[in-house]
This record gives sequence, C-alpha cells and structure tokens, in this order.
Amino acid sequence: MRLQRSCVYPKDVQRITGKSERSGRRLLQKIKEDLGKEGHQFITIEEFASYTGINPDLVREYIVD
Repeated sequence: MRLQRSCVYPKDVQRITGKSERSGRRLLQKIKEDLGKEGHQFITIEEFASYTGINPDLVREYIVD
C-alpha cells in the first residue's frame, strides 16, 4: 500500500478547479476560517471535499506527491 498525503495545498486546488494558485490559497483560507482552524493548521482531503461538494476519491486522484 502506497502512502499518500492527506492535506490539500493551493497547487492541488489549482489542478482540481482549473483556477489560479492564488485562488487556491484564498479558497483554503476561507475553508480554514469557516472551520475555525488556525493559520498553521492544514486542510485535509475530507474537509476540502466536504466543503466543496467534490467526491473525496476524485480529490485524491488530483493529489500529486
């Protein structure tokens, strides 16, 4: 079994949505605010998928290590 990271970065959001990396940073910041997370905390694949309504398995396909 291959390990895969579980957090989402702006570049991942760019691949998934087709928007700019800056838009990805803004979206992740908005998710953090809405979830009550602090700046140093990460957004997981499950949190991102739940917030955006995208299937978590589809999000995992776009995660590139």
